[in-house]
Amino acid sequence: MTIVRQVQVTFDCADPVRVARYWCAALGYELPASVSEGDGSWAVAEDPTGSGPRLYFQRVPEGKVVKNRVHLDVRAATGLVGEERVAALEAECARLVEAGGTRLWLLPANDEDESCLVMQDPEGNEHCLD
Repeated sequence: MTIVRQVQVTFDCADPVRVARYWCAALGYELPASVSEGDGSWAVAEDPTGSGPRLYFQRVPEGKVVKNRVHLDVRAATGLVGEERVAALEAECARLVEAGGTRLWLLPANDEDESCLVMQDPEGNEHCLD
């Protein structure tokens, strides 16, 4: 029998609470009350429905120096195509820029894939809106 394991995604960062708040905004997650009781060296973002993975943010002394080898795709325009998809991606991007994210570029649709938008969280971790 195969055992299915839960997954926690861990982010190394300089300001765990700030980055956790961004990802809560991006995913509809929540910060548990224990985060406000901590010393700021860690933070957690949790899916209020319990279905998504827990995100853990830990303070590290070094900064980010290279592109991520793994990134999250935030499904912001599932089922949409063409201009309607781009409009939904741009609207979500604008909301996340207000939450501290940075817009990098739009990858336009091609013969195989629909458009997606590449962003960074407040500490430069790349992710896509797709």
